[in-house]
Amino acid sequence: MKRRTFLKGSASVLAASIGHSVLATESARDIRASSGTAQIAPAGYPQTEVWAYNGQVPGATLRFRQGDWLEARLINDLQEDTTLHWHGLRLPNDMDGVPGMTQEAVAPGASFDYRFQMRDAGTFWYHPHQNSVEQISRGLAGVIIVDEDKQPDIDGEETLVLQDWRMTEEAQIHPSFGNRHDMSHAGRLGNYISVNGGADVIGSYPKGARVRLRLVNTATAKIIQLALQGWRAWVVAVDGMPLGVPYETETVEVGPAQRVDLIADVMAEDGEEALIGSVERGGTFVLASFAVTSGSAARPAPQPLPPNDMPSPDLTTARTVPLVMEGGAMRGLPNGATWQGEKMDARALAEAGQFWAFNAVAGMTDAPLVDASLGETIRIPMQNKTAFPHAMHLHGMHFREVMQDGSLGPWRDTLVVHGDQTREIVFVADNPGDWMFHCHMASHQMSGMMNWIRVEAT
Repeated sequence: MKRRTFLKGSASVLAASIGHSVLATESARDIRASSGTAQIAPAGYPQTEVWAYNGQVPGATLRFRQGDWLEARLINDLQEDTTLHWHGLRLPNDMDGVPGMTQEAVAPGASFDYRFQMRDAGTFWYHPHQNSVEQISRGLAGVIIVDEDKQPDIDGEETLVLQDWRMTEEAQIHPSFGNRHDMSHAGRLGNYISVNGGADVIGSYPKGARVRLRLVNTATAKIIQLALQGWRAWVVAVDGMPLGVPYETETVEVGPAQRVDLIADVMAEDGEEALIGSVERGGTFVLASFAVTSGSAARPAPQPLPPNDMPSPDLTTARTVPLVMEGGAMRGLPNGATWQGEKMDARALAEAGQFWAFNAVAGMTDAPLVDASLGETIRIPMQNKTAFPHAMHLHGMHFREVMQDGSLGPWRDTLVVHGDQTREIVFVADNPGDWMFHCHMASHQMSGMMNWIRVEAT
């Protein structure tokens, strides 16, 4: 693996250890969204003007035990509306943080109180659901960890929060938000990946140490490919949900908003490094490095994490609601697609900033994509007829992928559907309320790729 450079033609990156504070559990806390500065780029570059939670990027990790209650007050010190969405958590609908659907947007100078119980153990995150492409890209994101009652046998834990920044040569966030190219292509892709808000994470472990790696992708568009060197690693959970059978891997794909938990044994020799790198066009570049000291022998494969209590989908009684994704550069929307109840040609839709559609409808609709009875099983085959990938995210509930042989994949809340690919999900509509279902490439969501699902209370 290579050591990274910040921008083309810049000096070599200097390793920087970034602090990542953790807030105590089961106590009321303020989460203040405000502007500020942070040392995102390597030492030697100026600090970056950011938007941050409580003055740090990423925001403090909120840590709980399963069954704890979260009590948080969002205080908005920004110059625009915002909210907090608790990504991947199964919670009451009025706590979900979607402006205009589950709550009113929090105006500048105002606040909003959130309170709900942590039903599931796992790795989750929080972020705004208002002007998402800009607010997340400027730094508003933080991790939530809910610990299992029975902890895995590990020697250490590392949470790696990955963010993709579009920076100027002066290490400032490029102001090109909402441009048509991003909206109609792959989204707001950056030129610099940070880990825990900085250039590098560095540490040290003895050989044979067993480490839990929590990987969180907070980027609004970039699918991050990771490679591991000097480790023996098993995937034990995705999107916060434990796998029934962990599997061994040397590479990990983490799409926007996804999380992957690994149990990894340090296998590098004394004096070497255990590395985690980002696989990019120009090579694989180190994001995290851990010096290895003398230690113990290798261990057997880890046991599965204890499962969360999830509903069982019944494929035999499931109702199927197809979803067709269309639009974007190179393909375009069909003439006659609908936006705000009006049929429009592709040019008029583009003038309105709408480049994508679900089932030939751009943006939110008065009627939901699915109107489900409480407890009903819903299948959604998702056909991607565009040239780009889309990270499809369901609020309030988790789903499983229906594989080609009829088996079910792991529980997830976000699934990347690549161009010209069809993937099918199934879920039990067990959480009453109106829930967003959208592409988590925020540029795509804001330019047409969002809809909603209603789960009737009775």
